Amino acid sequence: MISTILNTMLPVVVTLMLGFVAAWHHDFNTKAATILNRMVLTYAVPLSVFVGTVGTSRANLIHSIPLALAILVGIVGMYALVYLLCRFVFRLKMTTSALAALTASGPAVPFVGPAILGGVFGAGSAVPIAVASIVINITIVPLTIFLLTMGSVRKAPVGTSGSAAVAGLQSAGAVLMERLATGNAPKLAPVGASGAMAVATPERASAVLMGHLKETIRKPLVWAPVLGFAIVLINIHLPGLVGHSFLMLGHASAGVALFAAGIVLAAYKVKLDWYTGLFALLKNVVQPTLVFGGLLWLGFRGSVVSQAVMTMAIPAMPIVVMLSLEYGVAEEYAPSILLTSTLASPFTVGGFTALTV
Repeated sequence: MISTILNTMLPVVVTLMLGFVAAWHHDFNTKAATILNRMVLTYAVPLSVFVGTVGTSRANLIHSIPLALAILVGIVGMYALVYLLCRFVFRLKMTTSALAALTASGPAVPFVGPAILGGVFGAGSAVPIAVASIVINITIVPLTIFLLTMGSVRKAPVGTSGSAAVAGLQSAGAVLMERLATGNAPKLAPVGASGAMAVATPERASAVLMGHLKETIRKPLVWAPVLGFAIVLINIHLPGLVGHSFLMLGHASAGVALFAAGIVLAAYKVKLDWYTGLFALLKNVVQPTLVFGGLLWLGFRGSVVSQAVMTMAIPAMPIVVMLSLEYGVAEEYAPSILLTSTLASPFTVGGFTALTV
C-alpha cells in the first residue's frame, strides 16, 4: 500500500515542485502556464479521456452508472451544502458564498486527475475523469459565474442607454466565458469605463450563463467524453491504431498540467488563518469523507467507492483564483486556499488511497 501511495503521489509532488522552481528561477511565468494549460485542456486531456472511454466495454460503462451518480451528487451536493453554510451561518455575501462553494466542491480533475486517478486505477480512470469534467463544466462552474454576475454591482456611466449597456455586458461576458476555462481570462474594463460595466441585472446574468453553457458544449473536454460514451453505447469498435495515435499527446496531459500548476502556485503568497484552513479542509477531507460514508451507508463497495472517493479527494481548481480576481471576490483568500489545498493533497490523497484502494 505504501508503494502504491508513493508511486501515485511522489511524481505529482516532484512535477509540481519542478514547475514551482521553474517559475522561481524565471524560466516560466504565469503567461506560459496559461498556454500550457490551454494545450492540456483543449487537446491532451480530451484525447486521453476519449481513448480511455472508447476502450471501456459497454457492460463496464453501464456498470459505472452508480459511480457517475456518486460523483454528480458528491460535487453538486457539496456545492449546495457549502453555499448554504456560508450564506446563512457565516452570513457571507452571495458572491463570496458562491466562490467558496466552488472552491470546496470542485476537484481539479482536468488538471491533476490523469496523474492521480491514472496512477491508481490505470485505464479505469477514464470514466471518473470524464464524468467529473462534464459535471463540473455544466453545473457548478456556470452556476458560480451566474451568481457572481448577479452579485456584481457596477454603475453605468451617465448617458448610456439600457440596451447598449446590456449589449456590452453580453459581449464582455461571452469573451470571458470563452477564455476562462483555458486560464486566459481577460481583464474587464474599470468601473465606468464603458457601457459594458452596467448595473448587474437578471438579463445580464442570464445572458452570461447561457453564453457560458454554449461555450462549454463546444469545449473538447466536454464533447470528447460524450462522443466516447456514445461510441461505446452504440457498440462501435475503433481500430487500435486510432487510440494508439491519440495517446502520444494524451500521455502528456498529467505531467504538463502539474508543471503548469506549479508555475501558477509560485505566483501567490499564502495567507494562513482559519478561513484558509477551513475551506482547504472542506475540499480535501470533508467532501471525500462524506462521499465515502454515504456510499458505505448505501451498501456500495469496491471500485465504485474507491474511484468516487479518490475523485473527490483531488484538490481545488485553479479557475477559483481566476474568477476571484476577475470579479474582485475574496482576492486575499482564493490563492491561499488553492495553494494550501494543493500542497496538502499528497497527504490527504495518500490517506484516502490507503483507506479505499
